[in-house]
Parts: sequence; structure tokens; C-alpha cells
Amino acid sequence: MDPRDLPSRPARRPEGFVARGPRPVGTRGDPTLDPADGEERSLLTGDFQLFQLVRGHRWSMDDLVTAYFAREAVLARWADAVGDDASRSLECLDMGCGIGSVLLMCAWSLPRSRCTGIEAQPRSASMARRSARFNGVSDRVTVFDGDLRDPAAIAPEHRDPTVRFDLVTGTPPYFRDGEGVESTVDQRGPCRFEHRGGVEDYAQAAARNLASEGVAVLCAGSLERDRAARGITDSGLNLIRWVEVVPRAFKAPLVDVYVLSRGSDRGPSIERETLTVRGLDEQWTPAFVALRDAMGIPSAPPKRR
Repeated sequence: MDPRDLPSRPARRPEGFVARGPRPVGTRGDPTLDPADGEERSLLTGDFQLFQLVRGHRWSMDDLVTAYFAREAVLARWADAVGDDASRSLECLDMGCGIGSVLLMCAWSLPRSRCTGIEAQPRSASMARRSARFNGVSDRVTVFDGDLRDPAAIAPEHRDPTVRFDLVTGTPPYFRDGEGVESTVDQRGPCRFEHRGGVEDYAQAAARNLASEGVAVLCAGSLERDRAARGITDSGLNLIRWVEVVPRAFKAPLVDVYVLSRGSDRGPSIERETLTVRGLDEQWTPAFVALRDAMGIPSAPPKRR
């Protein structure tokens, strides 16, 4: 591998680990695909890498669980769309895609699908595009600058506005504007505080863009459950799966993942599932190990030397 194509920080992987899935094409001599001052290029999923600021908004577990449950939802409906030998192509949309973490994880999981992102922060959108180019998926990953609440934001001059998406994802900010002290660090404020809408707006945008047989996956803070329930109801979408994510056994949930559809496949009641990340022994739970493995991330920590 060209040394310029290595991630900015040494990979913390077990000895002998080989990532599956599509591989990045690298810089191929393009200096714009080298990290600029204040940036780094970090491992994401499989061997895919992501541009992010050293001090700025960075990809997190919220993004990982969103992409994983999106993959699970696709598997449940179109099993032939997932994996290296996928035979089906889907249209995917990530709303408020930021630096492109969920967008690119979906592109990795669904190697034949076309993935579209919409992002209001120009710097974040630009970084997402550069990551798509580095990973060799810019022919099927497009990022538009715009506000997800605007029905015309997904550049209708470049795309048929009547086309709807099979998969829609979104990770709304967790705090209302003015509810706390907002960071002045680049990207962080609008990623955490509702400058351009909250979970209700994401649900409305998902309903507006979702195909008749499609599925939407939203990840929202667990403290916003009442708002999420109202927003989902008002959007007209059906809740078909609800997973609360607990960072450590017997701790309060951190985020909730909602899987939604436009169809009539909602059961008589939705039982809340729980994904616990770490057990009382501080080790990853078997469920979280399986999640990491499905997303091409080592399921065991590297041995200490």
C-alpha cells in the first residue's frame, strides 16, 4: 500500500485481521485527498476511511448503530442487496449527512447501491465528497449542499425529483437550540444543537422522500422519546422496530434507533429491544461484537504488546 493511503493514525487491529468488503482506491497522486492542516483520515468500516477534523465533529457509535440497523432493515426486505455479491441496487438517502460517516457505511454495506447525502454545513459536505473520492465510490455517492427540510434541496436540476429512496437514514441533533452551552469548535454546534430542525423534521423529510416499499432509520437521543413518537405519528410513517442503545449494563439508554416504513406491516404492538454495548465487566457484549463484525470492524481488541 502507498504510505499516503494509510490512515492518519495506526490501525488498532488484531494481528492477522483482514477487512472484508470494498477497498478504497486511495489518493492516486491527488494532493486534495491528503489530510489538510487540522484534518485526519480515519478508518471507518472495513478498509474505508473518512476525513474528519482533529478538533471538530467526529464519527461515533450513534453513526455505527444507525448504519448497522439500516443494514438489518435492508436485509429483512432485500437480502440480495447486502454484501460483496449483491445483485440488487437500491437508492439511499442520508439526511444531514455531515462528514459522511453513515452515508459511507451504507455505501460499504450496499456495494451496488446509489447513495445520496444532503448537508447544510459546506465544510462537512466537502469532506464527505473527498472521502467518497478516496474510497472510490464517488460514481455512486453524491453529496448536495442544502437544508434537509427543503423539498428542493436534493438538487432537482441534477436528479429526477420524482424518484424516491428505498432507504432513508438520519441522526438528528440531540439538543434544542439554547438548551445548553454550544461549542464554538467548527462543525460541533450544528451537529449537536437543532439549528435546522429536530427529530420531527427528520421524520417529515423521511416521509417525503421514502419510496412506497422503502424503509427509514432514525437515531435520536433517548431523552427525546416523546418528541420522536409524536414526530413519527405526524409524519404518517409506521414504527416497525425500536431499539434502545445502552452504553453499559444497567445504565440509562443513550440513543434510540427507530425503523420506519410507509406500508402496513406494523404489528399489533412494537416491543422495545435493547442493545447493550458493554457488560458489567466493561467488555463488549456478544451483541455488540456481532454488530462490529457485520460492519467490518474488528470484533476483538488488538493484543497488548
